[in-house]
Amino acid sequence: MKISDNDSFARAAAGVGDVGARLMLVILCLIWGVTWPVMKIALDEVPPLSMRASTAGIGAITMLAICTVGRRSLRVPNARAWAHVFAAALLNVVSFSVLSAFAQTATETSRVAILTYTMPIWAVLLAWPVLGERPSRVQAIAVVSCTVGLVILISPLAAAGLPLGALLAVAAGLAWAAGTVYLKWARINADPIGVTSWQLTISFFAIAACMLVFEGGPHFGDAHADGLFALMFSGMFGTAIAYAMWFDIVPRVPAATASLGVLGAPVVGVVATVLIIGDRLTAADVIGFALIFAASACAVLGSVSPRLVLRRPTA
Repeated sequence: MKISDNDSFARAAAGVGDVGARLMLVILCLIWGVTWPVMKIALDEVPPLSMRASTAGIGAITMLAICTVGRRSLRVPNARAWAHVFAAALLNVVSFSVLSAFAQTATETSRVAILTYTMPIWAVLLAWPVLGERPSRVQAIAVVSCTVGLVILISPLAAAGLPLGALLAVAAGLAWAAGTVYLKWARINADPIGVTSWQLTISFFAIAACMLVFEGGPHFGDAHADGLFALMFSGMFGTAIAYAMWFDIVPRVPAATASLGVLGAPVVGVVATVLIIGDRLTAADVIGFALIFAASACAVLGSVSPRLVLRRPTA
């Protein structure tokens, strides 16, 4: 009887945590969605590596402040855990940040926002053999909906020859998916907020090194007030707060659910891009966005098996 009570309590606790993680996914979609057109404003005035090094630096400082005020642990227990933190930083932050920034300079922001979110397809495919997370029926429907929506959106680009920006956006999604699955596989025994802080710090130094080599140093001479504000917003909200939420969500739900749940972000991003930058939507855009939004709803509202939810690290 006692074992049964403990099992019931564990399921209830997992359910509460899962609801909280799903609510965080909704908020994260809004933040990341609005960040897409804001980044485009910054990229119009600041070179890609200078922009990404700045946002990573602002994000790292913001996360350090959050850890200090919230008394979150920055301790990483051993060399093996440090290796996992470095690998996750290179995949989740460095690769994604650099690839998506260059993609935005090569094609429309609304398209980049959508193509980057091929990530859930890669995440579901990687999570099955690596984590043993077999897709549920709801998640399978979400993947199909996402795939059809993306095909509708990509088709007009492919008809004229797939541009470099589209390929970079898809590569960014693949790197993000690999980082998400890797982070769950690694099971780093440390505070996820502290781990996020270290990932952003590592990413700042990595991107800054690339900036020195390829751009000769930071370039902000052509930036106006709106560009500088865009840098601050992208660094504090789109990078620090968003990544803190993302890395707090990932250990609490299956990788497929987390990945599919943020599919609402490109929909928000495209709407925000239309309102802020002035991109125009076609009939294919509307249909594709509707399918992707349906996929997001399936992921957020679908049931999750308690055995796939990882316990949050305690140290």
